[in-house]
Amino acid sequence: MSEDYGFEKKYWGDCCNTFDEDQKHYVYARLMGLERSHYSFVLPHISVLDIGGGPSSMLLKCEGLVSGTVVDPINYPEWTKDRYKSKWITPVVDIGENIQCVKDCFDEVWIYNCMQHAVDPQKIIQNARRAAPVLRLFEWIDIPAHDGHPHELTEASLNAWIGAEGIVTTLAESGCYGKAYYGVFK
Repeated sequence: MSEDYGFEKKYWGDCCNTFDEDQKHYVYARLMGLERSHYSFVLPHISVLDIGGGPSSMLLKCEGLVSGTVVDPINYPEWTKDRYKSKWITPVVDIGENIQCVKDCFDEVWIYNCMQHAVDPQKIIQNARRAAPVLRLFEWIDIPAHDGHPHELTEASLNAWIGAEGIVTTLAESGCYGKAYYGVFK
């Protein structure tokens, strides 16, 4: 495991208290165009690949998920994998750069607050675009690389990799503070 992933694993600790990230999911979901019902996200009976979902993927909060896969490079505690499996979500310990999907294996791919941690963010986007006809994305931008975050993402780089223009905003709510890039890309 790279030093950057070690930083991330230390951040999650024993994975029991995920509130810091869970509260952000509701902001990400709104910006990613997901319908909300109370504390759940309502899906139209689809399959979703979550790249970089960690031990507490947004998929755990979904109604109408037919099947899901969460790909993350960190081997979290076994109970987090059991929780995924109880919701028909397959946990895969691997990097997003290694995803090998034939065209449109899933209905959607979700990427949120992930690519600063990645080895090759451009390759992750390429894999995501091949895996599904819809990409929902939220990423922090214009943050210089630092421990655990080896990449500075920009609006220009994300637009180029995705092949479409996303939306940029500045957030100050529910644990989300900073400049963000988001969109639903088809």
